[in-house]
Amino acid sequence: MSDSDIVRDFLQESYENLDRLDRELVGLEKNPRDADALASVFRTIHTIKGTCGFLGFDKLEKVAHVGENLLTRLRDGKLLLNPEITTGLLSMVDAVRQMLKEIESTGQDGENTYPELLQTLAGLQESAVAAPPTRPAASKSPSAEKKVQALESKARESAAADTIRVGVNLLDKMMTLVGELVLARNQLLQVSNTSRDAGLQTVSQRMNLIATELQKEVMKTRMQPIGNIWSQFPRTVRDVALSCGKQVNIEMEGKETELDKTIIEAIKDPLTHLVRNSVDHGIELPQDRAKAGKDSAGRLILRAFHEGGQVIIEISDDGAGLNAERIRQKAIERGVITPEQAQKMLDREIFSLIFLPGFSTAQKVTNVSGRGVGMDVVKTNVEKIGGTVDLQSTLGKGTTVRVKIPLTLAIIPALIVTCGGDRYAIPQLSLLELVRLEDTKAVTGIELVHGVPVHRLRGRLLPIVYLRRELRIGDARQANKNEDDAVNIVVLQADGRQFGLVVDAINDTEEIVVKPLRKQLKSIKTFAGASIMGDGKVALILDVVGLAQRASVVSETKEHAEAAKAAEAAASGVQKRSYLLFSGPDDAHMAIPLDTLARLEELPASQVEKTGTRWVAQYRGEILPLVNLGYALLERRTRPRSKEFEEIAKAERYQVLVCNHDGHRAGLVVERIVDIVEDSAEVQYPASREGVLYSAVIQGRVTEMIDVPAILQTAHLESEFHPEHAEVIH
Repeated sequence: MSDSDIVRDFLQESYENLDRLDRELVGLEKNPRDADALASVFRTIHTIKGTCGFLGFDKLEKVAHVGENLLTRLRDGKLLLNPEITTGLLSMVDAVRQMLKEIESTGQDGENTYPELLQTLAGLQESAVAAPPTRPAASKSPSAEKKVQALESKARESAAADTIRVGVNLLDKMMTLVGELVLARNQLLQVSNTSRDAGLQTVSQRMNLIATELQKEVMKTRMQPIGNIWSQFPRTVRDVALSCGKQVNIEMEGKETELDKTIIEAIKDPLTHLVRNSVDHGIELPQDRAKAGKDSAGRLILRAFHEGGQVIIEISDDGAGLNAERIRQKAIERGVITPEQAQKMLDREIFSLIFLPGFSTAQKVTNVSGRGVGMDVVKTNVEKIGGTVDLQSTLGKGTTVRVKIPLTLAIIPALIVTCGGDRYAIPQLSLLELVRLEDTKAVTGIELVHGVPVHRLRGRLLPIVYLRRELRIGDARQANKNEDDAVNIVVLQADGRQFGLVVDAINDTEEIVVKPLRKQLKSIKTFAGASIMGDGKVALILDVVGLAQRASVVSETKEHAEAAKAAEAAASGVQKRSYLLFSGPDDAHMAIPLDTLARLEELPASQVEKTGTRWVAQYRGEILPLVNLGYALLERRTRPRSKEFEEIAKAERYQVLVCNHDGHRAGLVVERIVDIVEDSAEVQYPASREGVLYSAVIQGRVTEMIDVPAILQTAHLESEFHPEHAEVIH
């Protein structure tokens, strides 16, 4: 073995040992009398020091030697580990790690001799309080110690016999070759499927089995447990908490969950930022936690698990939670949203604003956070690898950030579709279901609501996006002309929202090899990559999130377009207003101004329950009082309260208009939502019953304009659901 090989092996082993040292030292700080862990730390530093002397790295040997002296006094029971000693030893680990990097890049251990660190470590040997350990491990007899060392040496040889170090570059080359083999396999299968040669079909099937097994085994070599990057977080949490004057305990669940090495590297920095952010922003100071009735030490929980072909990572803390009102006001001050938009936005939507570039609510800028750089980078980096970030928070109780990421990026299952004669691949992770509309449904199955095409999928309004139109393939007008043919809808999910993508044809699902796009195409958000198909032709891989953003399905572009339209109407002198049209009792045409509406919802019947004499639903973290509009419009003397929901109780889902009223929200349950239109509603007639403001001609039909405040007041919502009577709904 050459000298360079020896140095390379020394560096690899030392890096692994230093990562373990971080974990062991942080653990020892909580349990300083753990003699076994202390002995392990001592042996690691002793090994590094001895090898440095052999290789001639004198500066590194000196730093390790002083650290070893301090560890000797700890091991012998002359000193007891405390936060000051732990900090000093961790600083030594950082110095050793930096010197290893110098050796890796220059072949020498650098110019820095770390005099201040050496002085600090030497001083800690004399100034710390001595205390004998309670465990007898340090007083083992020499023969017992030798037996332990000998056993540790059945173990190392056995492990060495079963494992071998392989360079990452070699694994990457193998993965590339397997990718090419998969492409060749796909081509062979396509040829054999159209051939009558039995021998060719047999060979192709055999090749398919071998390629599939080889692909699985090579993929395993690239899979790493997420614990590899989590191992640094106890040290991170300790350092940040110490600098902030906080006490934080970290818990980790699912450390064995495996991910592709490329994914591991991509999420390392985002997860590190989220952990630091939870300690700095989320968890309160000990005195503040005591006032809130919490333990002085905060809890930070990391969870990882597999779900639906993806890996879910959750970072949860039991801190102060996010203040939705503060974020709302900050967003208004910075012009991110208007006051009118802020009024309509739910807390979950308000929380999503923290992922905008430069947005921060920190009271002061620290060396940890507060500069408004970070959360947007987290979201961007996660979305680059096809993942999503979601945030949930409860004021005073804590925050949970949920990250969804794919298992691997190299070879993925995908749905192949055709549009305009070209093929496109849709990653199966984003695919929910396929819908085909035939015959008359192909004509009536897609409706226009406020100019936006939608499909009623099991009673739910699904926004429709035409791939032809978004990619500007051929005549864009053909995107709407499917009357004579079946309509193929691919139901996708992007950023937590569902939409339907209309394509010309749906081919099949197959595993594809992801090829990166050239730099000329990387700026196009619609595509995530490319792949070579079985016939040798290239198919572009659709970026589902980017496609949804381009079609304004998951962005605020739609709101800006509506505002521009309103300004244009005002300039022309025609005062139009947006109205929501819906069916009322006896199929009556009814409407309310759209600006009085917070949201349109379809709630499952299982979500509706009765409390006292009122009907409510658990809705987005709050309790939403419900009113059956058909019941509320009846004359008072004919209103049997027990029958309020009897007429629609058999429905599986309820159409609900969520309205803002007197600073609170309430839901009006209607029979059917029809459309959203713009009209001047100039022709008006007096109301014919209670709960109606007037009748007006909207879109050529006589329509009753509902008096929402009167309906809610008549239903006694103000008294029973007012904050000072909150016990009524508990």
